[in-house]
Amino acid sequence: MLEFISALKMMGLLSVKGFYRLISAIHRHGANIMALLDYAREFHGRQTALIDDHETLDYSMLFSQSETLSLVLEERYHIQGKRKVAFLCKNHASLVKAIFAVSRLGANIYLLNAEMSPVQFQLLSNHHNFDFLVYDNELHPLIEQSGYSGDKLPSYHDTLPAVNNLCTLSVDRKRKLKRTSLSNLVILTGGTTGNFKTAVHKPSLVNFLSPYIAMLTRLKLTTCKTAYIAVPIYHGYGLATLFLFISLGKKILIHRGFSTEKACELIHRHQAETVVVVPLMVYKMMRYDSAALESLTCIASGGSELNPKCADEIHEKLGDVLYNLYGTSESGLTTIAAPQDLRADPHTIGRRIPGVRLKIRDMQGRKVLDGKVGCFCVKTRWSMRNKKSSWIFTGDTGYRNSDGLYFLCGRIDDMIVSAGENVYPAEVERILASHPEIAEAAVAAVRDENFGWRLKAFILPRENAVIAQDELLEWLRDRAARFQMPREIVFVESMPYTPLGKLDRKRLTSTNE
Repeated sequence: MLEFISALKMMGLLSVKGFYRLISAIHRHGANIMALLDYAREFHGRQTALIDDHETLDYSMLFSQSETLSLVLEERYHIQGKRKVAFLCKNHASLVKAIFAVSRLGANIYLLNAEMSPVQFQLLSNHHNFDFLVYDNELHPLIEQSGYSGDKLPSYHDTLPAVNNLCTLSVDRKRKLKRTSLSNLVILTGGTTGNFKTAVHKPSLVNFLSPYIAMLTRLKLTTCKTAYIAVPIYHGYGLATLFLFISLGKKILIHRGFSTEKACELIHRHQAETVVVVPLMVYKMMRYDSAALESLTCIASGGSELNPKCADEIHEKLGDVLYNLYGTSESGLTTIAAPQDLRADPHTIGRRIPGVRLKIRDMQGRKVLDGKVGCFCVKTRWSMRNKKSSWIFTGDTGYRNSDGLYFLCGRIDDMIVSAGENVYPAEVERILASHPEIAEAAVAAVRDENFGWRLKAFILPRENAVIAQDELLEWLRDRAARFQMPREIVFVESMPYTPLGKLDRKRLTSTNE
């Protein structure tokens, strides 16, 4: 209850004036995220809202330009309720303005992975039949190759119609838009190496209040003034934090593409207190210039597995600032590991947030005991809504310990059966990564005539380290079960990652066969 009151207080909703402003914003615009931006504008009008590679906008400017864009999109391109508007953009102000503008018109918003291939885009386009596309100009060749023939608008252009030009046009503000509700927010962020995923969410202030409060209180964001969103906004994680920081009136930093040098420079120059990252990003930043990160009081890491060595280094150099978040595009935020949880065990994904029901079941659907590995099944009010069942089968495996902390063991489709034993490659990766001379480790499954499947390990040694395969196998025998021992160890010079910071196992195995 205290957390709930704290959240309402930060948003100004405990005062009659603040509550009236929210009701007025919803009355003017409808139940969509433009109402959220209008409410933030009322409280934080001249405060800086957004800084990107092109411009700096305060809350009044961001709202005004987003509203102008909505008027132009309705008049020129007939964007309205139930139409399907896709976004193929990296992080920049035009993307943010266009999301708010399209929301105001009540259209369905589809966020696409900007790193996808022409074939993947064509499949998505054919499947969903988009009515309109907002895209970055450098991705125009991809769109041309895909054969997409629908209406489209670039995010930026010097002279032709584009989001950056349309949002500053002179429009008739006496022409009022009808109140609308955002139909659906669809996240299509399937990895660039496999099939895409579709997660449909129905934005709701009531439904999203629990994860909102959990992030606000557990990550201690009440004192944060400046936040850098390093992850892509087209990812559910990036979009959720964007809305969170907008609602709180924070200064938000974004950059078109992640660069280690640029990220460290942005954080240091603006003295950002919060950064939203995937683990690979913070790992690179710590390697590049940890001193530039000393202003941070919250590193919100999520999207893939956290490197325990990096976690220990952050604790040592920056203090208790690291938080590990777990969720999926389908289920949304599920658990948060606070710094004290990570000090107890850097592998943990933390504890359930309020409003989450998390079951761990075996392959037959039976409940497993604490300490036993099973499949994660999640039910929340903010989960995706395109499934018949309200329970989300995440595809992740893991367990809960007796202290209530949760741990991931990997994807269910990564599990192999070796000589009758269930083997999870991620567990072996964690053991190998604890070796003092190993920078990174990856483990994949390979066919074996005698066992059915065995493991193959890929090792990236630390700089100037010399590791002998026989010595490493001997070291591993004391720490891994017999059925977990790799059949083969390969030393590599680098590890391939997807643009979202996840290990690209297909590329790793195909280039090291």
